[in-house]
Amino acid sequence: MTRPGPRISPALAGAVDLSALKQRPAPSGEGASGATPGGVEVTEANLEAEVLVRSTEVPVVVLLWSPRSDASIQLGDALGALAAADGSRWAFATINVDTTPRVAQMFGVQAVPTVVALAAGRPISSFEGMQPPDQLRRWIDSLLDAVAGKLGGPGGEAPEDEVDPRVEQARSLLDAGDFDGALAAYQAILDAEPNHDEATGAVRQIAFLQRATTHPQNAVALADAAPDDIEAAFAAADVEVLQQQIAPAFARLTALVKRTAGDDRTRVRTRLIELFELFDPADPEVIAGRRNLANALY
Repeated sequence: MTRPGPRISPALAGAVDLSALKQRPAPSGEGASGATPGGVEVTEANLEAEVLVRSTEVPVVVLLWSPRSDASIQLGDALGALAAADGSRWAFATINVDTTPRVAQMFGVQAVPTVVALAAGRPISSFEGMQPPDQLRRWIDSLLDAVAGKLGGPGGEAPEDEVDPRVEQARSLLDAGDFDGALAAYQAILDAEPNHDEATGAVRQIAFLQRATTHPQNAVALADAAPDDIEAAFAAADVEVLQQQIAPAFARLTALVKRTAGDDRTRVRTRLIELFELFDPADPEVIAGRRNLANALY
């Protein structure tokens, strides 16, 4: 993917067309302070439907917040009021970083509050910290102007293509959080149609997410302590990509390519190429990564 704004985990960055997934409301809950911002509360179960899929219809503004942060609550109130005033022109969603840390990690959040705007499954703008109401209003208006006529919601063009039943089933499994089932369903499509774009992207991204979320939290430190351990380097690179440290992940494996030979070098090169393929080929970091890999090999 090309990332004009903040980076989102490649497993959640819109490479899979999820526009036909059914939307369902998320359960609402309260933080430790008892105060909860308005909008749809995002969980792992409804992330696809309420953020990625919804953003193919209207812009989705996601607030990453904590009940321990007064600024988070104030910003949530301000954005909720704007969303209510604007009706269905855009959607407001919230992610509690304390209760859903894995989802927050996928967004690469570094501080709360952080706001990320998505359209067509891709991040288009973001900011950190509280903003005055007039600046929030201008920011929202700029989002609406940027996507006017480009999405399937009010003022946009709804998709006309019928969804392949096999794809619909795979999307439904993904929407339900059944990664194993979704991966198997997409793989079956890919086995029958090796050039199927959505299945190709889905298999790569789901497989990456499954693998990356099993590594220990100290994977980077372990790899740094044993720089020639290939498996440790693989785990660290996965974690770095998941945390949106894309260039360091590429650099780690590129350096390992230089220090290995034979089958080991092939393994490292293959894994690095797999990471490249999680992103849009035009992504500047992918372009730089491929150039650095070529230099390391030759």
